[in-house]
Amino acid sequence: MNSNPKTTSTIATGGTPFTSQARRAGLKRLSAISALLLVALGSLVTAPALAQDIQSSPSFVDDFTSFDRARWYVSDGWSNGSHQNCTWSKGLVALSDGVLSLGFEKQKLKDRDYACGEIQTKQRFGYGTYEARIKTDTGSGLNAAFFSYIGPSDKQPWDEIDFEVLTKDTSKVQVNAYIAGKGNNEKLVDVAGGTDKAFNDYAFVWQKDSLRWYVNGQLVNTITDPAKLPTHAQKIFFSLWGSDKMTGWMGEFADPGRKLTLQIDRVAFTALGEPCQFPESLACSIK
Repeated sequence: MNSNPKTTSTIATGGTPFTSQARRAGLKRLSAISALLLVALGSLVTAPALAQDIQSSPSFVDDFTSFDRARWYVSDGWSNGSHQNCTWSKGLVALSDGVLSLGFEKQKLKDRDYACGEIQTKQRFGYGTYEARIKTDTGSGLNAAFFSYIGPSDKQPWDEIDFEVLTKDTSKVQVNAYIAGKGNNEKLVDVAGGTDKAFNDYAFVWQKDSLRWYVNGQLVNTITDPAKLPTHAQKIFFSLWGSDKMTGWMGEFADPGRKLTLQIDRVAFTALGEPCQFPESLACSIK
């Protein structure tokens, strides 16, 4: 949908620039991390069944009544490669009435004819429930994404867990995972009513022995193969971007003739084994 005319307050950037969504361009995200928790053994003391093996920042809920600059970094002034036809711009990130909007519009920035929006957490998170309530726009050649990622820009291997709405078809969302830079775990799943007609809830539950994706509380995909499970703490991202080169995947790009938006009503991370943080949370109902 069109951006809300009240959405005028832009958000300043801060932190170290970080390229995301560059996997399709073939960027290599390699390297290694060792961040395991030591579990104390003692008489009559056992480790909790859901104890974490990956270091993680604490659980949080962000309903965007304000913008937490200690949590979020706003991408600004670069793009992720020749596949992307827009430049990240802090001017395309705006907060209004408890909804954070990421925009895409025709605006010449550097060597690109379009500007687009992305945010990412400054913290990294491990096993637990990741969930977001979002609404997309429509348009061929665009990608509206909620995902977690870590890679070479943080001197880590490339691990990633995705929800990607290719807005050429808003009846579906693509789920995926990358492990040490290897993907091929894509699955398209239906979104009843469409991703653009109303806010929908997207969540994944990442555990040591499984990875599960949910849409509006319904399980839509599961991975249990150890070789296809992430093993490194990751940052949380939201982005809206376009491409006039990746037509086979995203569709033929055409100037939408208006500003497009990805709207984010809420995002939360609940660490494994911790109680759910709000009544609608998937963490309240799953095991």
